[in-house]
Amino acid sequence: MSVLNLLDRFAALDTNTVSDALDFLGLPGATVGLRPLWNCPKIVGRASTVLLAPKSDTAPTAHLITPVVEQIDSDDRVLVIAGGIEGISCWGDILANAAASKQVRGTVIDGFSRDIDGSASIGYPVYGRGVTMISARNRVVQIDAAITISVAGVDVSENDYVIADNCGTVFVPSAYIEKVIDLGERIARRQDGMVEAVRSGRSVAEVMHDTQFEAIHVERA
Repeated sequence: MSVLNLLDRFAALDTNTVSDALDFLGLPGATVGLRPLWNCPKIVGRASTVLLAPKSDTAPTAHLITPVVEQIDSDDRVLVIAGGIEGISCWGDILANAAASKQVRGTVIDGFSRDIDGSASIGYPVYGRGVTMISARNRVVQIDAAITISVAGVDVSENDYVIADNCGTVFVPSAYIEKVIDLGERIARRQDGMVEAVRSGRSVAEVMHDTQFEAIHVERA
């Protein structure tokens, strides 16, 4: 199945359902604390990974993340940034405008953003730990890209799949994306049926009994 078809199916799910699918498969991927930094839409795409670190000298360098943005040549990318420093920005509105011009779908930061109103004004989604006004210049540098990074305790590799919405951010290893989507679609159908059952008057204790969730395993057989 093509990447675009997978992304369309992935986008029809939400982070709760994807997290449940990962649980059923015994896979990590759900994070805590990486929330929308403005009232932005859900983002779904493939990771372009960036690793940052504190700057240790005074020599001028290319501004962090700019080399990665310049090299993007497809419209399925989400920038995923690790190595942020508490209270120091690693994203801002100039970068947001550059990313938007490259059709990047959004940015997930294990760190902080400044100028968040600038990102919001162009409709560019940003997820992260919080906002700040303190610049990254002379404080943070990019040390690598397109590698496996640790984001909120989850290993994320280049081209892994990303979904982020109001509940947070989830990463799915590219090798498992079809299994996660297939299972996520079954979970979503079952949970929709459970909602309808409760609305129709069935006992919520019966509807939400563990056996009802375990039935998903039977459907997989």
